[in-house]
Amino acid sequence: MPLWFEVPGLESRLLEPLENLVEAGGSVLVVIVLVAMLLFSLALERVWYFRITYRRARQALIERWAARGDHFGWSALTLRDVWARELIGQLRRPLPWLKLLVALCPLLGLLGTVTGMIAVFDSLALTDTGQARAMADGVARATLPTLAGMAVAVVGLLFTSRLEQIIRREEQRLHDRLARAVEESNA
Repeated sequence: MPLWFEVPGLESRLLEPLENLVEAGGSVLVVIVLVAMLLFSLALERVWYFRITYRRARQALIERWAARGDHFGWSALTLRDVWARELIGQLRRPLPWLKLLVALCPLLGLLGTVTGMIAVFDSLALTDTGQARAMADGVARATLPTLAGMAVAVVGLLFTSRLEQIIRREEQRLHDRLARAVEESNA
């Protein structure tokens, strides 16, 4: 039984889509794909963090707050706010990086378009013929990075704005749950 790494021609079949991608949109399109992979990896990490780690940390914070003897003094309320800010801060931690990657995608797409158009005009200058078909193919190939950059940016922007909305909601819920934990411990 042959192993997967013994299959003849597997390397060429695995690299063929990447070669087609570079041929279709240039090397800038590969950079956009790498930025998109990083962006979506950060997004998946935030989903994982929110679903698993944050909920455990939130529950531990609520239990720690309920176990305190003083809940209404100035120092107790300040401590509660500090603990809540720390926990919400951990939820907000990658937001600047996500926003940076979202903003970078359209700029990379524009860079790919400009370099592609330079290549089109360069090839037109070398051939000395005004072949409309070759120019149309070159322009189509040059605009592919812009399309990819905008698509990644739109999806990343949707995720980032949803994450900000979830963070605002969770901040309010955390304060409500901390207040409810005090009421239940005093009842």
